[in-house]
Amino acid sequence: MSNPDRCAPVPIQWRFKVMARLLCELRKHDFRAARTWIDTMYPRVSVVTRLIRFVCWSLRQMWCDIPAALRCATFARPVSRTPVWLADGNPLENHPWSRDADATLPQRADVVVIGAGFTGGALAYHWSKRATTDSSRKMVIVEMGEAASGSSGRNEGLVVMGRYCHMVFKTVLDYLGRLRAHWPDTLRRQLARQFAVVYCKAAYRNADLIEQTVKNEGFDCDYVRQGWIQARDADQQALLAESVQMALDTGTTDWTTITPIEVERRTGMRVTHNAGFSLAAASFHPAKWVWSLLQVALTSAQVEFYSRTRVARVEDMGEEYRIHTSRGVILARHVVNATESYTPLLHPQFHDRILPTQTQAASGAGGPTAMKPHVGISGTRAFFGKHGGMVMVGSDATRVADHEAGRIQPSRFITKFLLGEMRRYFGEYRYRVTHEWSGTVSYTPDEFPIVGLMDDKRQYIIAGMAGSGTAVSFNAGRCIVNRILGITDEPDDYPPEYFSPKRLLDPDKHTWPQLAES
Repeated sequence: MSNPDRCAPVPIQWRFKVMARLLCELRKHDFRAARTWIDTMYPRVSVVTRLIRFVCWSLRQMWCDIPAALRCATFARPVSRTPVWLADGNPLENHPWSRDADATLPQRADVVVIGAGFTGGALAYHWSKRATTDSSRKMVIVEMGEAASGSSGRNEGLVVMGRYCHMVFKTVLDYLGRLRAHWPDTLRRQLARQFAVVYCKAAYRNADLIEQTVKNEGFDCDYVRQGWIQARDADQQALLAESVQMALDTGTTDWTTITPIEVERRTGMRVTHNAGFSLAAASFHPAKWVWSLLQVALTSAQVEFYSRTRVARVEDMGEEYRIHTSRGVILARHVVNATESYTPLLHPQFHDRILPTQTQAASGAGGPTAMKPHVGISGTRAFFGKHGGMVMVGSDATRVADHEAGRIQPSRFITKFLLGEMRRYFGEYRYRVTHEWSGTVSYTPDEFPIVGLMDDKRQYIIAGMAGSGTAVSFNAGRCIVNRILGITDEPDDYPPEYFSPKRLLDPDKHTWPQLAES
């Protein structure tokens, strides 16, 4: 990798000034993120060794990398905490009260969807296309904030093909090792492999459905499909080769590898080792995607949407559910929870099963002139993207407390670290940070999503997408809508033996998949 001299020529006074400011800016989340960093970057070594390595890395960052990066980057005063995707306003803000001050919630609906992000928008869209023959089948979407105001409006802006097969295999295998240590290793490996293939099949259809919908509907959401490139260091090359071989063996061949020359041609990023490449990933404006889905859905008499309506409780009344909201009660035959990282607050049984995980990003004007637009770009410790005249940097994946889901609390230290990473991969640049924010996605213990019934009756959930919501939500929304409406002439890519919440809530009673014949 092209690596500018990270320690020269930066004046000593500047280094001391930057270091002092970094230390003064440290907050609670910085220490949580430090723990995540240590666990991720220094596995399989003693605690003492981890701490020594982390201290050395921190000093290098504060004395060399960050001071060098900050000589070519500045921060607006103030830096906006509004995610850049939401900065130009929301066409569905305060819906429907911005147009009808006397609007009230309906007393009854066939389906109530809680949440209006990627998943809630998908459910509304598919319902509007499939429930047209029965005017009594009404879906009501309620959102505690605004449409796309959660993680759907605070992300990288990629339509990912999903986690590649080998990555899913590893996370599920690790979980099975903890959950079913008494099972033979060959059984756990075969089962983890099946989980990975089923996941990829569903994710691939999801990505194709998104592209078809954007084109068929004429959505203006800046959609461009040019792939997603992920850098790998020297010590990761063997694992990269193994992951590509598994993709070939399983037919999940969106995932491959490319050379450093090809990486630079496609992204402008300079590396010295082969990188992973998800060929069919795309970039888009995530909030515009959600707004477009809802705007189409709202042309149907079968769909209603209410923002600024917080759900406090879902009560099972037998034949119906009573949904208690800040604006009143709705009775519904079916409920779909599209609440992601907020789920444990509403349904405490998901504590430690759906884990709110904070990521963050910053954006601004300028940035590396070599960076190519509309392609997913990931270093080993950060992601980058150019969308129009804006360059974005981001990172972090740190668990936060359930009650912190959705809070905007970015770390300035992480932002400055990211500026150093951008300089490491792209060389010198001029950049002005104008927006800085965080969001919370949800992870499950096996980092595999849950899609299906959560009570063996009529309450559904789509969650635990591990930061890959664009790889699951649209197809999962289609499948749940089809289940509720009894539509069976389309493929269902989320079989309960793999995706049921019972896998996490009650694994002993969960019906695990049968092993496929080799």
